[in-house]
Amino acid sequence: MRVIIVGNGLGGTVAAKTLREIDSEVEIDIFAEEKYRYYPRPNLIEFLAGNLPVEKIFAYPEEWYSQQKIEVHLKKPVKKLIPDSQEIEVEGGGKEKYDSLLLAAGSFPFVPPFKGAEEQGVFTVRTLDDALEILEYQKNHNRVAVIGGGLLGLEIARALSLRGASVEVVEFFEYLLPRQLDKQGSSLLKSQIEKMGMNIHLGLATEEILGQEEVKGLKFKGGQELEVDMAIVAAGIRPELELGREAGLDTDRGLVVDDFLQSSDPKIFAAGDILQHRGKIYGIIPATFAQARLAASNILGQKKKYEGTIPWNTLKVAGLYLTSIGLINPENESQEEIKEERKEEGIYKKVILQEGIIVGAVWVGTKKGVDHLSRAISEKKNIEKWKHSLLKDDFDFSLL
Repeated sequence: MRVIIVGNGLGGTVAAKTLREIDSEVEIDIFAEEKYRYYPRPNLIEFLAGNLPVEKIFAYPEEWYSQQKIEVHLKKPVKKLIPDSQEIEVEGGGKEKYDSLLLAAGSFPFVPPFKGAEEQGVFTVRTLDDALEILEYQKNHNRVAVIGGGLLGLEIARALSLRGASVEVVEFFEYLLPRQLDKQGSSLLKSQIEKMGMNIHLGLATEEILGQEEVKGLKFKGGQELEVDMAIVAAGIRPELELGREAGLDTDRGLVVDDFLQSSDPKIFAAGDILQHRGKIYGIIPATFAQARLAASNILGQKKKYEGTIPWNTLKVAGLYLTSIGLINPENESQEEIKEERKEEGIYKKVILQEGIIVGAVWVGTKKGVDHLSRAISEKKNIEKWKHSLLKDDFDFSLL
């Protein structure tokens, strides 16, 4: 049996590793657009920050692939899927046959259609080459605007600040991390980031990137302007749907899959940012990891259902730990939120309960207990009797 994997990111690599764990004989071929073997995206940020040398960002040494009998074809992007004959066409025109195929092509950075987005000095961060280009450009352009105050935007801002850049973060929403934090937690995070010397601008819609041949500033809706030398757009991602769409697979906002991570073609599976499951696109590392493991099992006939992934993000910005799990704001009157804030210590804790069952948590300034909280949320645990005491510093989380 031959399995072809499209994409050598987290989803493709974890799936290949899982296939090999289950079956020592299956043929595994990964076709990748990039010229580099797999590196975790968080390592890319640490490289940008100067905390990790380029040779240390890769997840596995080259020999690991040959030891695992995983064939990786770098700089060999797949140009076409031919489901009728179970083939792919790679750049250059060569065709390869598969018994099963995994689409793990991921996503691409979304750049809003503002004027001047094509200027020299406008970047996105998705690949190692992107990071190398940014560092080269930043040597002579030190006033940086990061457009987007989400997880990636804040990580990029922190990284370039550590490189000595003067950083301005511009966010369209009225508070940072609207998908991971409530307003109170976000306000605390903003004050901690600003203590580090970065400037945060909220509620600003970028209308234009100014400059003739290279970036000179940003112009916002309402006429306000900001002088900068370069701009990094971190405004979200979009699934890489072109291959699937052209092959006639069902697509919506993402590539539509069933509970077995199977597309509308039974021989084609998917994992990672590309897929849409029960109407949802995840775009987070824990989901990609779980999907890749399950897709590999299902490709080999083990029939395991994917039931979704509870959103769980942990971030460290400005030396401040931040975790959000599950629901971050109550969605109806039957849900109760309990919270505690100690501004001077940079600590904010909140849990959301539904009839005593914990369905979400926001933890800022500490990571104590987050693994136990995550497990309790995934197990739908009733924590009514501890709902006030678990916000205290001395709470014993092993009780959960």
